[in-house]
Amino acid sequence: MKNILNNQLGMKFAFVLFLFVLLQVPLSMVSELISERSYRQDEVRNDIARSSSGEQRIIGPFIMVNYTETSYLDDELQIKERRKFLLPSTFDMSAHLDSFEKYRGIYRARLYKAQVALKGAFDADDLASLQDVDIDSISLVVGIKDSRGLIRLDDMVFASSDIEVMPGTGLEQLPQGFHSPLKLTDLNKEQPLTFDINFLLQGLGQLQVTPIGGQTTVELSSAWAHPSFIGDYLPVSSDISEDGFKAQWVSNNFSTNINQLFQSCLSSNNVCRKLEQRQMGVDLIDPVDHYLKSHRAVNYSLLVITLVFASFFLLELFQARPVHPVQYGFIGLALALFYLLLISMSEHLGFNWAYVVSAVASTSLLSVYVSGMLNNVKHGAIFGACLLTLYGLLFGLLQAENYALVMGALLCFAILSFTMVITRNVDWYAYARDLKTEETIKVTHEDA
Repeated sequence: MKNILNNQLGMKFAFVLFLFVLLQVPLSMVSELISERSYRQDEVRNDIARSSSGEQRIIGPFIMVNYTETSYLDDELQIKERRKFLLPSTFDMSAHLDSFEKYRGIYRARLYKAQVALKGAFDADDLASLQDVDIDSISLVVGIKDSRGLIRLDDMVFASSDIEVMPGTGLEQLPQGFHSPLKLTDLNKEQPLTFDINFLLQGLGQLQVTPIGGQTTVELSSAWAHPSFIGDYLPVSSDISEDGFKAQWVSNNFSTNINQLFQSCLSSNNVCRKLEQRQMGVDLIDPVDHYLKSHRAVNYSLLVITLVFASFFLLELFQARPVHPVQYGFIGLALALFYLLLISMSEHLGFNWAYVVSAVASTSLLSVYVSGMLNNVKHGAIFGACLLTLYGLLFGLLQAENYALVMGALLCFAILSFTMVITRNVDWYAYARDLKTEETIKVTHEDA
């Protein structure tokens, strides 16, 4: 331990390590700032949802029958109001989502307009069984999570006839949507009752649909190239490219148990949590937004600072050119300032341009400083080129979604291997003794 304390090189290494740890304070402050701005963006998204329309979920169509049941108990007439729900035997849903953005200051939220088509049929035998029931009302119902997103109602056809729809569903558990009153006597109960319902729906980010049919097919498409498939069911087929995506889901009542869950939720007033989980849909996401990219950039700050400090430490080692601790400190602060520039400008320029501007600014500053520090313009230019290359490599890591971790690990391994190879023959104690001897000779000459 005494040898280490008397070793000037060892003390310099310990101080650089201490400075490296100390630099984590401003870096952590930048990381907290990124988290704060990201949280603010989520607040803006929620605010936009409150003032326009939020995430959407479609459940329906289904037929709601309100009827009166009479019976006698101890010669006393008992009258009870009942409600029954009929689900379609086949249900096909298709929608094309056109995405767009809304801004609130510098923050934005991604919305969509979906042209929705609901097609299918109800089994006529289910309606025929209601002939002997004292029906109060019967209606076709479509539930929408946020009915403010119903921009336009297009063709509405049920049982080969145009129908008129009214707002609301009349259900406490599913209040938003629309319904159409029906008359049982006007319906042909000898053949399936087909429906073709079309409307334009606006939503924020997510669109989900409940697989309400005995046989359900859902097709969603969009020109947005970054879908995240959500819900209890993944699509059976999907095609994702730079031109957008198209996905298809297929299910049946055996896999969803939707009939039992639906009746339990709406008839018995039970908690509808299990029914709400039976969803299939998509979320239009930004694959890596600028806040997330900035977070990842800060995570790589340890690597950048380590490499820069190590390069100056090796410069001292091989060229006996001392670097003052204050100079290490200024270099470290300049490297940390890069991340503050990145997050501040990415909110206005986008991440890519902000990264370019920040990297060029940081590299230029350090190149000029190193040129003066080493009293050599050429060395400063070489340092700037190397630092700019490092920033370029890190930019590639940040853009990679699936291979960022393995690429970062390989880069760290390559750099560490290079450093260990070029220093494998260095006698650190001998170098410290030579350095001490040179200083002693220098002092002796000065005294003489």
